[in-house]
Amino acid sequence: MKAQKTRSQEKIFHLLKTLARSLSAQDLYVELRRRKQTIGLATVYRSLEALKLQGVVQVRTLPSGESLYSLVQQDQHHLTCVHCGQSIPIDECPVHDLEERLEQSHHFKVYYHTLEFFGLCDRCHSLHREPLSN
Repeated sequence: MKAQKTRSQEKIFHLLKTLARSLSAQDLYVELRRRKQTIGLATVYRSLEALKLQGVVQVRTLPSGESLYSLVQQDQHHLTCVHCGQSIPIDECPVHDLEERLEQSHHFKVYYHTLEFFGLCDRCHSLHREPLSN
């Protein structure tokens, strides 16, 4: 049985669906206010947490500590530069078979997963390449 969404959760769900991109809780709050939706920042955080627990919203935490929220539509995979913060989406996923095996062996319903690799993008790698020592 699915939990009934509150009005605040419905507003946030609709906004995430309309914008179709990941946003921080602060950005969601600002966008809701811009659209004349009266909702407090604490309510935005509570609603996002409830939607996450219902399995309809996923969260991705950046190296900076900022959390980005989006609707659960597909798994997310990224290459993220630890220097400039650039995040490059990737399509390949080596863990789908593992996910299915874990669901069966542990009787656990997986809503989504994230896979993120951290390193240096080509531009930052070129800028910070250290000369070879003799």
